[in-house]
Amino acid sequence: MKIVLQRVSQASVTIDNKVVADIQKGLLVLVGIEDLDNQEDINWLASKTVNIRIFGDENDVMNLSVKDTDGDVIVVSQFTLHAATKKGNRPSYIKASKPEIAIPLYENFVLQLEKELGKKVQTGVFGADMKVLLLNDGPVTIVIDSKNRE
Repeated sequence: MKIVLQRVSQASVTIDNKVVADIQKGLLVLVGIEDLDNQEDINWLASKTVNIRIFGDENDVMNLSVKDTDGDVIVVSQFTLHAATKKGNRPSYIKASKPEIAIPLYENFVLQLEKELGKKVQTGVFGADMKVLLLNDGPVTIVIDSKNRE
């Protein structure tokens, strides 16, 4: 499972000209799921997402988490995080899970985030054509792969 965390001042997701998610200060989390992902990946990434210290404290040092700042979270599914680009110019998405595998894992990730964060997490709609608008704060963008725990 791969995620991209983006610290945002605001973010929203629009589908068919309707805003389905909208936050101010917090995290926009893009999630890519592959067939090898499991509950251990979900638990580890949810904990990492909620507790990673990328928000400024009173001295403007990145010492606080989204949980510490009572920030909000939007989660958006993004199969393109598993793009293989080694050969040619057309990415292959063969590693990305099909919806029947990915949707339950995605939903479970959102539930685990809510449990860890202690409040509702907003989402896009899995597989939909979404317009994601964000104001990246910093900018701060971090890529985390549960299969490469550094």
